[in-house]
Amino acid sequence: MAPTRFRRRRSGRGSAAPTVGFTVAPTDAVILRGLFDQLAELIAPPDDLDQDPLAQMVGIGTETEASDDPVLARLFPDAYLDDPKAAGDFRRYTEQSLRERKHAAVELVLATLEEPGRERVLSQDEAAAWLGALNDLRLALGTRLEVTEDIEGQYAALTAEDPRLSMFEVYQWVSYLQETLVHCLL
Repeated sequence: MAPTRFRRRRSGRGSAAPTVGFTVAPTDAVILRGLFDQLAELIAPPDDLDQDPLAQMVGIGTETEASDDPVLARLFPDAYLDDPKAAGDFRRYTEQSLRERKHAAVELVLATLEEPGRERVLSQDEAAAWLGALNDLRLALGTRLEVTEDIEGQYAALTAEDPRLSMFEVYQWVSYLQETLVHCLL
């Protein structure tokens, strides 16, 4: 069975954009589906049934405060750290559409996880979706694990009994996948 990986493929004649092949091992597909399903649920745009119809029509949200959830606060940070009103206005006008774009990227990634074991050639949109979704997944995992710049030291300090050990390994694997995809796209 081929390992899960991205690889650069030869582009067709005259093609300026790199072509990316993606192969996912069946067991890795199960893990990735689980992680991306959780991410999709976390970042899904809220259903504001009481929202102003005009605001709903133009895609304006009602939320003006950063989330109490550290992962959501990391994925949707304040745009203006020194101006809470401007940060709230910015969040109100952009977070809904940002959530929709991030969610759509994760859904596209989930669709590419079908037929594990076979190489799939990713379109430019699929490669971009993978890159964004892997980044969001890394940020979410890193935030939950409280990863610091000294990740090697944090990892080395974990014992075999520490329940975070496997999640640190998943974090490092997701980082590896993101890095290989970036190299394919350069």
